[in-house]
Amino acid sequence: MTNERIHTTHAGSLPRTPELIAANAARTFAEDGFTLQRTPEFEGLLTDAVVDLVRRQHDAGITIPGDGEYGKAMSNAVDYGAWWTYSFQRTAGLELTDFNPIDAPAVHSGPGAIRLTSFADRRDWTRFADAYQDPESGIQIGRNATAFPSATGPLSYTGQDALARDISNLKAGLAAADLGTGFITALSPGSASRIGNEHYATEEEFIYAWADVLREEYKAIVDAGLTVQIDDPSIAENWDQINPEPSVEDYQAFTRIRVEALNHALRGLPEEQIRFHVCWGSWHGPHTTDIEFRHIVDLVLGINAGTYSFEAANARHEHEWTIWQDVALPEGKILAPGVVSHATNVVEHPELVAQRIERFAGLVGRENVIGSTDCGLGGRIHPHIAAAKLQTLGEGARIASERLFSRSTVSV
Repeated sequence: MTNERIHTTHAGSLPRTPELIAANAARTFAEDGFTLQRTPEFEGLLTDAVVDLVRRQHDAGITIPGDGEYGKAMSNAVDYGAWWTYSFQRTAGLELTDFNPIDAPAVHSGPGAIRLTSFADRRDWTRFADAYQDPESGIQIGRNATAFPSATGPLSYTGQDALARDISNLKAGLAAADLGTGFITALSPGSASRIGNEHYATEEEFIYAWADVLREEYKAIVDAGLTVQIDDPSIAENWDQINPEPSVEDYQAFTRIRVEALNHALRGLPEEQIRFHVCWGSWHGPHTTDIEFRHIVDLVLGINAGTYSFEAANARHEHEWTIWQDVALPEGKILAPGVVSHATNVVEHPELVAQRIERFAGLVGRENVIGSTDCGLGGRIHPHIAAAKLQTLGEGARIASERLFSRSTVSV
């Protein structure tokens, strides 16, 4: 990639086509009740959809495209969980039980003894219970393509064929659009371990088991010459899933185990091909109980990645760009802040996008900034609006590039 412009990307998920949603909905489950069967007809549809998607990203001005997570099943237009539930399709040692992390009984924590409660017992969800339970409030998480299983035996990776298809599809799209590079998302151990566990003796053992499983996915993606984006909202989002609110120090210790497990999974892999994405959960709720970025930024920078993707455009977190006035970006690292948001139907003006990019460029250097989205757009906003947001991202980056790079041109 050339360094003579601001590059653009997004956080992974993009809206699926109606045909792909219908095809996923028509797939049958294996005997375990949660593994979706794949057919040659489905695989052909998936390849064509990814090739077309990469072209559309290129046309919108996205210079580092992804496969839109199209290989991660979404059977409904609104689905906030496909980034996570795909892992169930690629891991042995899981089966359906009575446990569901969404509506499980509440679990309360104490000082020095933090445990995750259920999603329904999140502090923001309970504070605004009337809104979260109102189907007309605009807060919805849709329906997942599969149920949530639990670990009932030793975990092992079984997704080699599915991942090979994802890699092949993205490479076909890159070749057709004459683009040199792209990225594929993969789940983090910390986020993966939020399902039920009936096999491993400790939480830490369970997290590291996921690290060993997911390392296979990370390694295959980078070995294919692509960038792997590690999706890990749990680094920030777990804060709201601990009830009552813990101390910052306890939470940092709780999170550090997850960082160490992820670094274990990334050991020996080239950092320049690793992008880490953290967010505060993509549902369209109030988010009043989000942890401040300043409390976790050192943990994020402790992850062995070359690029860090995070929310910087939505109303709850945009002000936090100022932390980079005090936090030094390590040498050779890149920021991919969100400069358009998944959390609103309002399409940002390209000038606003340019200004957001220039804020970060002024703090960490123009060569160390990639314009991105806050979180995935797929399953969260209407496809037509998502396309417009990618276009305004591309146009805003073009404006910022003209200003940032023309300033360095000096006549002699």
